[in-house]
Amino acid sequence: MNKEFNTVGFGHPCFNPDATLYHGRVHLPVAPKCNIKCKYCDRKTGCVNENRPGVTTKIMDPYEAILYAKKMLKKEPRISVIGIAGPGDPLYNDETFLTFKLISLEFKDMIKCLSTNGLLLSDKLPLLINCGVSTITVTINAIDPNIGKEIYDYAIYKDNTYKGINAAKLLIEKQLEGIEAACDNGLLVKVNTVLIPGINDKHIDDIAKKIKELGVAIMNIMPLIPQAEFSHLKAPKCNELEKVRLQNSKIISQMYHCRQCRADAAGLLGDDI
Repeated sequence: MNKEFNTVGFGHPCFNPDATLYHGRVHLPVAPKCNIKCKYCDRKTGCVNENRPGVTTKIMDPYEAILYAKKMLKKEPRISVIGIAGPGDPLYNDETFLTFKLISLEFKDMIKCLSTNGLLLSDKLPLLINCGVSTITVTINAIDPNIGKEIYDYAIYKDNTYKGINAAKLLIEKQLEGIEAACDNGLLVKVNTVLIPGINDKHIDDIAKKIKELGVAIMNIMPLIPQAEFSHLKAPKCNELEKVRLQNSKIISQMYHCRQCRADAAGLLGDDI
């Protein structure tokens, strides 16, 4: 496909770095359950001090989340994006779809966004389109199952639990299938990739080439936060991260301004309220 996207003027700060000064986002933490286990993941509820994905002060039900969004918009009227980013996988939680329906009623002009591991993306895509979701972020850390099995403990799909390389094969297949379908249906897709030294650091360019082929608009290479089963690993140094980003910028547009936002983040990027 090799689509080229011009996001100049687009009011989503993750897709357009120029928008970060004028457009904010609010994440609604309505999705606690997850259907895969990443070895770097440590989800926390009741967390107020950490700024990273997977943490939230509390889990909200959809109606509470709408009140939270209204409150945040009063504090920061420049918010233009309402998203659901966890703390689990939004597509594995029915509350996600009710929340988006309520968002459509209360915030008609807002950009609706979702972050997912992609396992259920192709299955749930018609629901997302019906809810008016226009931007999606998918986290892909490998397209080689032999590398993926070092990153994922298990995947749950249609009431079956897959482990090891079988989990990695299934997840990768469904991620690529879902991304292609989303791009074909006109959704704007960003891919997050966690740079894990010694595991997928030599594999990032393979991911970049594949997602570019599928029509992804932008790639966000994020540094590993050593925790959970990967707590013994070292985070990549800033110069290592920048080197990988620069190399892959020759393949696909890169996001350089990511703040690895919380599941309840609100406000401008880097200036949460």
